[in-house]
Formats: sequence, C-alpha cells, structure tokens
Amino acid sequence: MRGYVLAVALSVLLTAAPTFAQPAPAQPAPKPAAPTAPATQQPPPAPVPQQPARPFPEGAKVAYINIQRIANESTEGKSATAKVQALVQKKQAEANEKNKALQADQQKLAAGSSVMSEASRAELEKKIERTNVELQRMTQDAQQEVQELQQQLQNQFQQKLMPIVQQVAATKGIHVLFSAADSGIVWADPGLDITADVIKQFDGPAATPKP
Repeated sequence: MRGYVLAVALSVLLTAAPTFAQPAPAQPAPKPAAPTAPATQQPPPAPVPQQPARPFPEGAKVAYINIQRIANESTEGKSATAKVQALVQKKQAEANEKNKALQADQQKLAAGSSVMSEASRAELEKKIERTNVELQRMTQDAQQEVQELQQQLQNQFQQKLMPIVQQVAATKGIHVLFSAADSGIVWADPGLDITADVIKQFDGPAATPKP
C-alpha cells in the first residue's frame, strides 16, 4: 500500500513547471469592433442540483479514492501547490528582468553598430554573450530548484496522507483500496468512493501536528 500511494502521488501531484521563454513580440493594437445592438439579457442558468452522497455500502470490503482530488481539495495539497507556484513566479520574474537587460543591449547594438567604435562594439557583443550564458544557467538552476521543491513536497504529502488513508480504511473495515485513476475501474457504486472521508480526516484537527 505504501509504495502504491507514493507512485500515484508522484504522478498526479504538483505538476507545475517553470517556463522562461523569450517575451513574445508586441502585437498590433486590435481594431475597435463595430457597434452592435445590445443583446437581450438572458436569465442565468439554473444551478445543477448536487447529487446526495451515497452511503458506504454496509459490509463492503473494497473501496476507492481519487488522489488527484485529495491533492486539489485538501488543505495540505493546496498549500503545497501554492508553494510551487510562488517559486515558479519568483524565478520567472528574475528571468524576465534578465531578458529585459539582454534585449536592451541587443537593441543598442542593432541601432548603433554603424557608429560605434570597434572596441565599443566588441565590448557590447561580449556583454550580450555573457548575459545569454547567465540566462541559460539561470533557467537551468530555476528548473532544478522547482523540481527539488516538487519532490520534497510530494514526499511530505505522501507521508502525511498514508496514515490517514490507512485510518479511514481501517475504520470502514476495508480490505482492498483502489486508486480511481489507475485501477481501470469501469463502474463502481459511488458509495465506495471514500475520497471525501479521507479529505475530511486529512484536514481535521487530528491530522494537524501540535506545536
């Protein structure tokens, strides 16, 4: 069970990855749209009624959980995702600043190459080359740092989730627990889905370590 949860958690949790692409070229301003007659306001669609939760079948020894849902909805999963996103945004901002400096030097070289002295032009070209190398290294380091944080948070998530899963399964007398995304289940009684029970227990006071 422990190895199973780890394998699944690593495949579904915290998939954010940093991107440090060059800024896209400026797009021309869109033409103003021709005026149109105001549309008739339509009433908002009626909310889809939520199906009541099915009770866990009495005497059932098999159940399943949705680990992706646990990662998305649990407090622990949301916190981990937010940490990864914050790091990605920080690294992207740093790369964007380096990109701006690089583009400014490239534009300076393109605009003044014909009037620059040979020494000034050579110095600026070397500076552009150094900035390019620094940007490549910055990108590689950022990607590695984000991946290491992802791995760390995934391991922590799995270590905290596993006892909760075992506790809920034991409480319900479950002998076999499947992952809904990986087990190949074609159909199952919705009452066998104990994901909500795991999330509730995961977020409960008992799951929060005391200071």
